[in-house]
Amino acid sequence: MAELLWSLQDSQIVARFQRRCGLFPALDEGPQENGAGPPEDATRCSEVGHRRAASVKGGAEPPNGLRRAAPPQAYVQKYIVKNYFYYYLFRFSAALGQEVFYITFLPFTHWNIDPYLSRRLVMIWVLVMYVGQVTKDILKWPRPSSPPVVKLEKRVIAEFGMPSTHAMAATAISFTLLISTMDRYQYPFALGLTMAMVFSGLVCLSRLYTGMHTVLDVLGGVLITVFLIVLTYPAWTLIDCLDSASPLFPVCVLVVPFFLCYNYPVSDYYSPTRADTTTILAAGAGVAVGFWINHFFQLVSKPAESLPVIQNIPPLTTDMLVLGLTKFIVGIVLILLVRQLVQNLSLQVLYTWFKVVTRNKEARRRLEIEVPYKFVTYTSVGICATTFVPMLHRFLGLL
Repeated sequence: MAELLWSLQDSQIVARFQRRCGLFPALDEGPQENGAGPPEDATRCSEVGHRRAASVKGGAEPPNGLRRAAPPQAYVQKYIVKNYFYYYLFRFSAALGQEVFYITFLPFTHWNIDPYLSRRLVMIWVLVMYVGQVTKDILKWPRPSSPPVVKLEKRVIAEFGMPSTHAMAATAISFTLLISTMDRYQYPFALGLTMAMVFSGLVCLSRLYTGMHTVLDVLGGVLITVFLIVLTYPAWTLIDCLDSASPLFPVCVLVVPFFLCYNYPVSDYYSPTRADTTTILAAGAGVAVGFWINHFFQLVSKPAESLPVIQNIPPLTTDMLVLGLTKFIVGIVLILLVRQLVQNLSLQVLYTWFKVVTRNKEARRRLEIEVPYKFVTYTSVGICATTFVPMLHRFLGLL
């Protein structure tokens, strides 16, 4: 068993998968498979790999003033693409597991499809992502070595590898959506299962193609997610009752996530995991508070029948598409405005309170600044998405 786990963590497996899919390091970056060089029509591209740096200029210092080890630094890595079908397929699939997808897909689901599904998706996504992010910084397993692996992403280079939170998020979203819609909508189960497997499978494979995770990282992420779904499934009905909770519910749902963010595991060097985790927990808290506000102040009408309800999926028409896109654009614009306003105000207050120069961008990484401003900003975004955007839709006659 130990040998199997060790082999699944081998960077050579990732490198071989990349070569099979037509992704090679440039000649000056490492040897080619079987000694074959690139063809004359092969395209050279530049992306990022990583190497350990001796120091990081402007890196955030820990609260006690002690210096930490430097994070992995990105460097330009040349690579050769021989198969553009796999290249664009997996780059697109990787984007399906990134923040941009979830901050568009989840609100779109709430505004245009079903708030019932949206609430479940958000809560399970928050739980899975928090467990994954914390596990990364506890285990501190490295990402695949480069060389031999070609790395195509830069932002997460300073994060640890195990488990793959992209794999966790994709598995959680796709199968929570499948489980939650089985008894609510009429559609062929085999079709839903196939779509869930294809979506999560493509995202998982994209983590190998982009060189960001080993096979063990991806499998670990999927297995942890399956365990969490099975463990929490009996309590999913409680999620549907959150909006009718007591008046103390908003206090608990804000205090507990903030405490978890502020006491996030300390890393040897700065990485975006704490900031990302704060963003996720804050957004989830904001959504929960938003649903509670809607119920407490009776801003939305209660469903005519208890959930779940079997429904036929309505056919997609041009009018529905235009209405859905209009609601989405209106909602995203309001969210972006709220996000920018709250972020600027919270940073200004925190800079003034801690006597920090406003132009000091590195100050945002300090624990006492990063966590509060991220939490306040994205809690506001969550509340706005679930409460104020539907109110605006109603005012504009879009509901």
